[in-house]
Amino acid sequence: MADIVDSVLSLLGWKLPFRFIYSSEYWMVDLGHHIFPIKKYRLLYERVIALGAWHKDFIKAQPATEEDLLLVHTPHYLKKIRSSSLSSIELQALELPFGPDVVSFFLLMTGGTIQTVEEALSTGLAVHLGGGFHHAFPDHGEGFCLFNDIAVAIEKMKKLGRINRVMVVDCDLHQGNGTAFIFARKDYVFTFSIHQMDIYPSDKPRSSLDVGLWSGDDDRAYLQALSPHFPRLYQEFKPDLVIYLAGADPYRKDMLSGLDVSAEALKKRDRLVIESARKLKIPVAIVLGGGYTAEIEETVNIHLNTIKTAIKAWKKGLNHW
Repeated sequence: MADIVDSVLSLLGWKLPFRFIYSSEYWMVDLGHHIFPIKKYRLLYERVIALGAWHKDFIKAQPATEEDLLLVHTPHYLKKIRSSSLSSIELQALELPFGPDVVSFFLLMTGGTIQTVEEALSTGLAVHLGGGFHHAFPDHGEGFCLFNDIAVAIEKMKKLGRINRVMVVDCDLHQGNGTAFIFARKDYVFTFSIHQMDIYPSDKPRSSLDVGLWSGDDDRAYLQALSPHFPRLYQEFKPDLVIYLAGADPYRKDMLSGLDVSAEALKKRDRLVIESARKLKIPVAIVLGGGYTAEIEETVNIHLNTIKTAIKAWKKGLNHW
């Protein structure tokens, strides 16, 4: 039924209420036979078009500059990337094939998240059809993450004076260790992470608030762990911006997940995080995060559900800005 409704809306020329950041270059990098689902970006873009998006609903991602990256990453690390001189240990930690096209991919992703945050601050809500690379540290990358796009976007907005306080709501399966480390001593960023404890990363730097789950935890356990914190955290911290990392990988069929969480529970998660912020008139920038199902369409559907939830939040009268 949902697909029929989406098709009718598209035929009627229904317009989406906020803008998306995307580049066709996201899915052109060749990772070979890798678990990271590059094609999901193209498939999700096509699904958003099917929802009724027009050309003007998309902002083309532009690459982050070195000046942007230096707000978070060390000069030495960036020099090693430029010269392709990462050590074998560093490449092993990154867990991706490394080359100029991969660097270009992450420059675009980081720039795209910067643009998503800018758009959210201007209009109230924006969605990046990418982003969420929360395992990158200032001096190294790991866990499929070369640059920490979330941290770079926050620091750029802080430098420009566009924010005073930011909350990162990280609902990826894995703890956002890089983001937690980067902002550990910066009181203008509150980092929230709900994640599976007994998987990567083994070393989990402390977030402002970590909520741990364990293999086998189901919908009830997941939602009971999450729900007490929203909207309470928003009300207490009073952020100027929420960056929501809406990972698809807590899903029970995800190849990296040990949780027993359904797609329906993830929709409830999205609704809680997004609507709680919108009711308090806090801008929300959404980035995708992980998702590694054997059938890529299942990951795409979960990401699309996040977008549909954001649309519903806007249409419920929560769009006054």
